[in-house]
Amino acid sequence: MKEIIFISIGGFIGAIGRFVISKSMHNNKGFPIGTLTVNLIGAFLLGLLFGLHVQGSLYSLLGIGFMGSFTTFSTLMLDAVKLNKENKKKLYYIYLLSSYTIGILLTLCGLWLGRKM
Repeated sequence: MKEIIFISIGGFIGAIGRFVISKSMHNNKGFPIGTLTVNLIGAFLLGLLFGLHVQGSLYSLLGIGFMGSFTTFSTLMLDAVKLNKENKKKLYYIYLLSSYTIGILLTLCGLWLGRKM
């Protein structure tokens, strides 16, 4: 039961954080910069948590709860589908390449940094 409470608290904070960042970065150019930003931040932070060997209740709070609701794979996919459907091919490819390439690199950077700490 304790783990569920930690996950719930982290999930609440992560969802609010995602909402605030995404809305504050919204632009009318069609590029989903808010979603990209939260996913890249989340990739780095999750790599950092893993590198620091965070476990137990703290991992439930931050890794599962916060990161699980802060980052959003489903929104990434929906944004990509929208860009493709709107025939914004250049933005579509930039978005997907940035999300995956920079996301993986930031995860590795977080992992490296966590192991050095």
